[in-house]
Amino acid sequence: MEPVTLTTDRLLLRTVDADDADAVYTACQDPDIQRWTTIPSPYLREHADGFVGQLVPDGWRDGSMFTLGVFLRDGTPRGGVLVAMVGLDMRSLGTGEIGFWAAKEHRGQGYVSEAALAVCRWTFTSARMDRVEWRAEVGNEGSRSVALRAGFTMEGTLRSAINNKGVRRDCWVGSLLPSDLGLPSTAPYLPARGA
Repeated sequence: MEPVTLTTDRLLLRTVDADDADAVYTACQDPDIQRWTTIPSPYLREHADGFVGQLVPDGWRDGSMFTLGVFLRDGTPRGGVLVAMVGLDMRSLGTGEIGFWAAKEHRGQGYVSEAALAVCRWTFTSARMDRVEWRAEVGNEGSRSVALRAGFTMEGTLRSAINNKGVRRDCWVGSLLPSDLGLPSTAPYLPARGA
């Protein structure tokens, strides 16, 4: 799939490239990003170069992962400051898993919820998915708040469902469906009775 560019009132979401490696490297020095996400720790410059130069373009090329940098809109085609990163990994037919981080100095502004919602809308209308899952290690309240603000329904806790840097951890799981956003699904959905 070809990379896309998405916009919201405040944000420009686009693929990242070598020109963004410095901003990615700087943001990923934050201990909270290293703690709660699966990025390498310590996060070296070579990790940022590999991320923007290989991991991101390969994911778009083979359709396995769609990653977008989240930039403040400033009227330029590339946007302004990098405030966050949002990625969608393909998990199974019609299902993807969203992940994200926010640069420390840009947290609490609603940027990640806004970006996550834009990515989910694109996913449902253009990438033919019927379910986006969100998972975060139990205790990652920031990620949970973002998911709730974006409209995800919390579904429960999965034991030993995340492997973060070689350690198995319990995680929360939530989902967003096209119908949650007033959009049609690609396949009929028959909820369980009483659900």
